Amino acid sequence: MTLMQAQVFLAVVETGTFTKAGERLNLSQSGVSHTISGLETELGIQLLVRNRHGIKLTQAGERILAHVREMVNRAEQIRQIAADTIGMSIGTIRIGSFPSASAKLLPGIIRAFQEQFPQIELVFCEGTYGQIVQWLQAGEVDAAFVTLPTSGFDSIALIEDPLVAVLPHDHSLGGKHAVTHEEIAAEPFILPLAGCEKLVLESFQRAGATPHIRFEVADNPTILAMVKEGLGLSIVPRLTLPATLDGVVAVPLALEAARSIGLAVPVLDDAAPAVKAFRQTALEWVDQHFARMQPPSMQQKSGGSG
Repeated sequence: MTLMQAQVFLAVVETGTFTKAGERLNLSQSGVSHTISGLETELGIQLLVRNRHGIKLTQAGERILAHVREMVNRAEQIRQIAADTIGMSIGTIRIGSFPSASAKLLPGIIRAFQEQFPQIELVFCEGTYGQIVQWLQAGEVDAAFVTLPTSGFDSIALIEDPLVAVLPHDHSLGGKHAVTHEEIAAEPFILPLAGCEKLVLESFQRAGATPHIRFEVADNPTILAMVKEGLGLSIVPRLTLPATLDGVVAVPLALEAARSIGLAVPVLDDAAPAVKAFRQTALEWVDQHFARMQPPSMQQKSGGSG
């Protein structure tokens, strides 16, 4: 089994078609098909099932996938170490991220990183908290933004993202310096999903209050639209809010709560030089820029997170 065969097999699995795999690797569709056929012949097993709906792994294909991915990842690490030894920075980093980190953190970190390492290609995949953990476990991404604590990885804390109450712009609580969980619990509540629900419900529990949950919604723009129409109040992480609020206001909580956002890699000692460099850039960028994005009550708290 050659490295090229492993790379082609992995590209087919990740893209779902021979055509897209060929585009990724600059190969023709027939070249991809020939490589996969050669690999299956060499191993004496069928790895993929091809039908009009795309590509599906056979049971044997599923069993070797993790090993093939490890083979390709190790080859990339060897290439980066060799380049690092002679003073060059090359390679590819695959980054996992959830939407608010993608919008508020990743662009600035990527720009800072590419200014230092223009030859390193960055590829990012966006998903839910659960998907990101699965990608890290499977080796599908090299590093990922996660909520802490997340066990099983080498993680560093980046920021504390405070929870805030979201109210209609003309709500009676909107003018307060901070609102209590008890005040929020007295009205219909819109519970954010997509991973935030546990943190929000725990904040109510700490306050000794029980929310009157009327809706459960995963999409943040939908939550804001529903709050704007007076369908309920909500509590969300500040980073999920747009720069300009339309018809709603965000008010700090009297009993502060926050989600801790970090950057995780499977095993730091095994990480390629480019991944370690990205990790360091993320820390430096947060130290330089993120305090200005926090509300005054959180600035001192977040300043030491790096």
